[in-house]
Amino acid sequence: MAGFNGLGMHLGNLWQLSNAKSRSISPENPTGEKGKGAMAEAAPDGPARELGRGWKCRAWIPIEVGQTVTLADVDGPGAIQSIWCTGHLRRDMILRIYWDNQPTPSVECPVADFFGAPWIAPGDFSAKGNPIVLNSLPVCVNPSRGLNCFWEMPFRKHCKITVENRDPKEKLVLYYQINYTLTDVPDDAAYFHAQWRRTNPLPYGQVYTILDGVKGRGHYIGTVMGWGINNNRWWGEGEIKFHIDGDGEFPTICGTGTEDYFGGAYNWDVAGQYTTYTTPFLGMHQVIRPDGTYSANHRHSMYRWHVMDPVRFEQDFEVTIQALGWRSEGRFLPGTHDICSVAYWYQTLPAAPFPPLPDRNAMEIV
Repeated sequence: MAGFNGLGMHLGNLWQLSNAKSRSISPENPTGEKGKGAMAEAAPDGPARELGRGWKCRAWIPIEVGQTVTLADVDGPGAIQSIWCTGHLRRDMILRIYWDNQPTPSVECPVADFFGAPWIAPGDFSAKGNPIVLNSLPVCVNPSRGLNCFWEMPFRKHCKITVENRDPKEKLVLYYQINYTLTDVPDDAAYFHAQWRRTNPLPYGQVYTILDGVKGRGHYIGTVMGWGINNNRWWGEGEIKFHIDGDGEFPTICGTGTEDYFGGAYNWDVAGQYTTYTTPFLGMHQVIRPDGTYSANHRHSMYRWHVMDPVRFEQDFEVTIQALGWRSEGRFLPGTHDICSVAYWYQTLPAAPFPPLPDRNAMEIV
């Protein structure tokens, strides 16, 4: 037990003391400094105007059109331990995380997608339209659009977290709480990464690439997918494939079907209906069905966390998944669907730069 540094706490060691220091960043303490919370002055026309300083004077921040706001700017060593946020959640709000002064981000993702909610469209703060609940161990989406993650993210020198507003006309609002610790980081600690992608539509006969171009040593820890279906009949026969350390045409790890990878079976079909579920490590937690008038297709949200079975690599890594449904005469139909994903992994630095995000039109949920 000597040298315990406060990282990796769980139910089995919560009793164990540590020299780690707890800190938290929010609009009420934007620097996370000790004794610097709740110092904002009450606005003259704000709800705390009669109560004054210390009474919830700055619960959220505005992000102006085209603006990138730095949420966290922390010197290490330490680790991000949990993040909560809500507000104007849409594909125009981009989360980025930089480790140890790297020039390119290790996390680049629309905010809602990062938390397993790929189909949150523009709207107000309510869950109007398509409510979503995700109840897993590292990520939770709670009523109403409360986004939470508990991925531990160690850093040695520096952590920078930013959010960009790509909307050309509207100021966006963000509520957030970033809990972290200042503590020693073990030599064998890797850095958290997450990358968003979308292909809409997937060209006929092509596989969907969840992640490629990874160089270095690490392990893959999870997948979130949003799948918009553009044909009739069952669509999820496609296999997931993990290409590890120089695999060529054939992967080291190959799945048996899309719903199988996410822990389900037999088309998620119970009495002729898709049945959602959300568990500690995997789920198909949202189905959006056409309303018969304007909605053009049905959409699914799924997640699979490799917490108990991380996929390890030493040099390079790639993940793909097939889009396969059924057509006439018992033949497979390569799907041409609207597919998006977030890949999550830990690896050594420096990491290869991510492909550039597409423009707003290519990211928009329509």
